[in-house]
Amino acid sequence: MSCKSTKVAPSVDFDHSCSDSVEYLTLNFGPFETVHRWRRLPPCDEFVGARRSKHTVVAYRDAIYVFGGDNGKNMLNDLLRFDVKDCSWCRAFTTGTPPAPRYHHSAVVYGSSMFVFGGYTGDIYSNSNLKNKNDLFEYKFATGQWTEWKVEGSLPVARSAHGATVYSDKLWIFAGYDGNARLNDMWTISLQDREHACWEEIDQSGEIPPSCCNFPVAVCRDKMFVFSGQSGAKITNNLFQFEFQGHMWTRIPTEHLLRGSPPPPQRRYGHTMVAFDRHLYVFGGAADNTLPNELHCYDVDSQTWEVIQPSHDSEMLKNVYNGTSAPEPLRTASMPSGRLFHAAAVILDAMYIFGGTVDNNVRSGEMYRFQFSCYPKCTLHEDYGKLWENRQFCDVEFILGESEERVLGHIAIVTARCQWLRKKILQARDRQRQSSEDEGAAGGPKDMPAGNRPSGTQPLLEVSIREAEAQPFEVLMQFLYTDKIQYPRRGHVQDVLLIMDVYKLALSFKLSRLEQLCVQYIEASVDLQNVLSVCENANKLQLDQLKEHCLNFVVKESHFNQVIMTKEFEHLSTPLIVEIVRRKQQPPPRVYSDQPVDIGTSLVQDMKAYLEGSGFEFCDIILLLDGHPRPAHKAILAARSSYFEAMFRSFMPVDGQVNISIGEMVPSKQAFESMLRYIYYGDVNMPPEDSLYLFAAPYYYGFSNNRLQAYCKQNLEMNVTVENVLQILEAADKTQALDMKKHCLHIIVHQFIKVSKLPNLRSLSQLLLLDIIESLATHISDKQCAEMCSDI
Repeated sequence: MSCKSTKVAPSVDFDHSCSDSVEYLTLNFGPFETVHRWRRLPPCDEFVGARRSKHTVVAYRDAIYVFGGDNGKNMLNDLLRFDVKDCSWCRAFTTGTPPAPRYHHSAVVYGSSMFVFGGYTGDIYSNSNLKNKNDLFEYKFATGQWTEWKVEGSLPVARSAHGATVYSDKLWIFAGYDGNARLNDMWTISLQDREHACWEEIDQSGEIPPSCCNFPVAVCRDKMFVFSGQSGAKITNNLFQFEFQGHMWTRIPTEHLLRGSPPPPQRRYGHTMVAFDRHLYVFGGAADNTLPNELHCYDVDSQTWEVIQPSHDSEMLKNVYNGTSAPEPLRTASMPSGRLFHAAAVILDAMYIFGGTVDNNVRSGEMYRFQFSCYPKCTLHEDYGKLWENRQFCDVEFILGESEERVLGHIAIVTARCQWLRKKILQARDRQRQSSEDEGAAGGPKDMPAGNRPSGTQPLLEVSIREAEAQPFEVLMQFLYTDKIQYPRRGHVQDVLLIMDVYKLALSFKLSRLEQLCVQYIEASVDLQNVLSVCENANKLQLDQLKEHCLNFVVKESHFNQVIMTKEFEHLSTPLIVEIVRRKQQPPPRVYSDQPVDIGTSLVQDMKAYLEGSGFEFCDIILLLDGHPRPAHKAILAARSSYFEAMFRSFMPVDGQVNISIGEMVPSKQAFESMLRYIYYGDVNMPPEDSLYLFAAPYYYGFSNNRLQAYCKQNLEMNVTVENVLQILEAADKTQALDMKKHCLHIIVHQFIKVSKLPNLRSLSQLLLLDIIESLATHISDKQCAEMCSDI
């Protein structure tokens, strides 16, 4: 069976060599694979190698190498090779003495060699000679030679079910099980010089993960990540990162993940985790007596989790031979079932998963392939965050508290995100208009909402907010622009108290999403050192939910004696001391609510609504598309496009109107609306014909990265069909995308009976109809023409 896709679609490359490269696209046609598609590849036949679990796999060039494991009866030490191009299995060539049969070992690739360390050896059938190992073997791919490294000096304690990776020419070993206890030590050895190599124990610092085993490690962005694993009573679904330079561990917080947003995967062990681009992919394992088969993805940049939805074509046709020469097709599911103690590796832009233990303790010999996506990240939150930090193009000034401190902002962002502040801004604008009616009525374009004028002639709008102080208000503003606030630093009670002030503002301004974020941050930050300070502040600010959390924390059996012996307890107000004592003596009954929590609206949701109409009265710029006006917001355009930023910074059109084009080409109205959706809220969904117009837009408008272009490319590859081929033909002709035009004509010729019945055919220009006739004449024989005419 071939593991290549049979589908053919265009692949788009931007041709910079062309003098008018903004307009001209170069298209290459070839096989492609659907992103997020699972495919079941040929399993390993028993005569090549046994089904297994607790093995390792590594990737080297175009092959997957499988070593060791157990088949349910015996430990193994064979080495199997799977060629990803031919989708074929064989036994790898070996010479020399291989490692003893083992499982729960580790294997990594460095240079042109595989290194195997440790694991559990012995005879599991007779339960004899079972022991952990700390030996190190090298397998050279070029020669097939196995060699054991004899290392002098201190050695790591013998172990199995540990984590291993390669970084900076060194093998790094972390944690595992030594036969008596779980470990959390770390060792490293240089792989550059075998003669002088020695083991070195690493002095770790920071939030070191608990002693654990049966967990995966992966390296991404020069950091090593560890997720979950078996750690006794302390088993969690925490994700930890290790910085190789400073040997510092950090637990990655999840408190910023609001209820309703994708949570981290359940705690588990025996799972895999691989790194690709900026993502970590977690699959399988045993999660509280279940074997889930969802693929979880962690974005290292945004620190968010999601469950990857497999593509619709994640199933395959398998050829089953029934003794005749012709195979019979049998449709089978191509997504792997839940499993543990499998192994995974990455080659190019795909993940390969092999083996493992499936239901009823059965070993698997299956191989699966998952196609990654590698779109550039969405920079929406970062772009708006930079707008806030730089304070360019500000048009509103908030006057705060009794001290009247001033904070600048942007009307477009603030009114999109907060209805309470929107009302304040409208009131202030009305007062400004009343005080200068003549000035306010002059200079605005007819198509703009009344009272709006081009920025540059309009003074800053002053908005007074007496109930807010500057520091918490600035944190609130940061949230409006980015959907995020800074997590309190461990041990800094002032950070927690500041978030409490922000929470008070969120309640006043009716920002449900910020409310929930503050509550989660504060509750996660409460500890024995700060609980009384937080409780007293919550009492003072009348934040009853947080006060309740603190009181319950204090009266816990494991906390109470430690808290009341502190000096802070001696200085606590009498009413709070009474409350604590009474609660300890007679805890109130727990109240459970099944009411759904309002988590508010996100930045994306708010900016979508703003573009679709709720922001119309705050428009301050007119975009002209082929003479047709489209009101927009200067600050939003400048935040997302360096083209608009430079324009607004250097000069501003006197009439507040800007002509829109992409090079010398004017996009269609539909494509222009697709581009605005991308600018305002990062949307990349669009019809394929829009993708042709917008493919060059990231270059021309100076977006932060080529995310839009990558989606345009995929859209063209995946979605040129008989139903839309005429629209794409028109777009290709207009944008002079000659190869795409040729591809569309090819589809039209070969599917002309279906295309001829499309109503859009009659609306094509005369020149395009002549192109179609010419293509038909070139490619169709007289006999085919006669058959076609009879069908029509």
